[in-house]
Amino acid sequence: MTNSTLWIVLLRMRMPFIVIIVTYTIAITGLLLIDGVDDKGNIYHMSIFDAYYFVTYTANTIGFGETPYAFTYPQRMWVSFSIYLTVLGWFYGIGTLVSLLQDKVLLEELRRNKFRRNVKNIRQSFIIVLGYNNITSEIIKKALSYDIKTVVIESDENRVNDLLLENFTPYVPVLLSDVSSPKVLEEAGIEKSNCRGLVCLFNDDKLNLKVAVMAKILNRNIKLVVKASTANQSENLDDIGVDIVANPFSIISKEIDIAFKAPNILKLEKWIYKIDNLNAQTPNFPMGRYIICGFGRMGNYLQDRLRDNEIELVFIEIDEKKLANYKEDSVSRIIIGDADDKRVLTKAGILESVAIIAATNDDTTNLSILSSAKKLNPKIVTIARENELGYVSMFQNSRIDHIFLPANILINKTTNALINPLSDLFIQEMITKDETWASSLVKRLTQTIDENPLLESIEIDNFDAPEIYKHLDNGEELKLKIFRTSLHNRELTNNIVPLALIRGGEKYLIPDWDMPLEKNDKILFACDEYARDDMQNIAQNIYEFYYAYSGKEKRTILRRILK
Repeated sequence: MTNSTLWIVLLRMRMPFIVIIVTYTIAITGLLLIDGVDDKGNIYHMSIFDAYYFVTYTANTIGFGETPYAFTYPQRMWVSFSIYLTVLGWFYGIGTLVSLLQDKVLLEELRRNKFRRNVKNIRQSFIIVLGYNNITSEIIKKALSYDIKTVVIESDENRVNDLLLENFTPYVPVLLSDVSSPKVLEEAGIEKSNCRGLVCLFNDDKLNLKVAVMAKILNRNIKLVVKASTANQSENLDDIGVDIVANPFSIISKEIDIAFKAPNILKLEKWIYKIDNLNAQTPNFPMGRYIICGFGRMGNYLQDRLRDNEIELVFIEIDEKKLANYKEDSVSRIIIGDADDKRVLTKAGILESVAIIAATNDDTTNLSILSSAKKLNPKIVTIARENELGYVSMFQNSRIDHIFLPANILINKTTNALINPLSDLFIQEMITKDETWASSLVKRLTQTIDENPLLESIEIDNFDAPEIYKHLDNGEELKLKIFRTSLHNRELTNNIVPLALIRGGEKYLIPDWDMPLEKNDKILFACDEYARDDMQNIAQNIYEFYYAYSGKEKRTILRRILK
């Protein structure tokens, strides 16, 4: 049956319904067969309606009296028997109904039906988030702040309750179910045209790959954000067409690599992710010997990147089993031991090293390692991997020079890619540039705008920029510089810098203001609040656009009449 809830009710209540029908039938039949006496002393037999009517209110113990005439003793004896019979039938039915209302299968189906209705009623853009935890909670909050609704699927009832207690506004529909079921993904709305993307950030690479394959089969156009923890997993996800492969260890190693080659690019990235502003101190990663504590997934990525920068590496690993898959000539110098032991740190050359990276999967261990390292070498640069969001204050108070939080990286990468895809494309192109280009852009942004510019994206279409689109559709030329026009005084320019222009498959970084616009161009700007408001008005308001374009006030109908 299509309506599973109705089917469950009918299945569970089938026997009580039969019992009630049988008891009513027996009671009514007896009243029909037993002779009665009317008010004139004549024998009569009750009609089916009279018998049914009497048994109906008597079985419910209401008791309106004997009808249509006073009963004889045989009738009263039968009624007495019928009362006990029908009341027992009702007790059985009510008991079964109460039990049904507590039935887990029915309650789950009711929740599922409510979830389906909520998803069906979503009209604006939304994303599907698989699994609820600290990371996805922050993603949900950021999505809701941009008016993008969220649908959650979680297999753990305790986490579902945590989400409900969070009391998100607007309401976030959540379904307790297996996240790897195609039917569940369909119920979550993956095939709907307004579904913007799906987020799958489990620690299980096999589960992530399985979900990605199913999602692409169900909707080839949906944008996927999937976590990967190995290079092989990243390649597999790329092969099936996953849009955003979030490998936090790869991202961390790339950021450290960028810090060596072009630290201002890392500064720009932190500004885009709203981690820091453009006046923040440039990341300092000195040249020399680095001690890396932990030769796991992160240590393996770090080795490849740091070797490219000709950094001398020494690894400390307590678990010798982790080295089983690595050949001696493929790894750097490795010391087997506890990195929290001062003797092991001394053996690794802590006094001659310029930096130490605590890259284990335990936050307490990482804090302890860096504390011990500082005591042995106060000048050493400390770098930490922070695993849990709950330890943020502890790491900040420990005066660690550089903190890399994989959870934050996943949050920033996911929300940026789904909510502001132009800025994500800008980051992908930006990291290919050099330090000269990056320092020049930082200087231009701080001088033109301020230390913390806003990001604004505009697409030249009939929805986002109708006035620009109509002008271009008429065959007239417009240049990019129209967006920097001040609506307060056309002769002045607003505080704004174009960061990227996407035209089809072509990407232009820091485009020139004299660049002609074309329909369907996507443009990313850095600006302040006044410039953002003016840009939006120029793109959408016919009068403001006319003033920015011609320098004249467009006359309204009222002005024409008055004139």
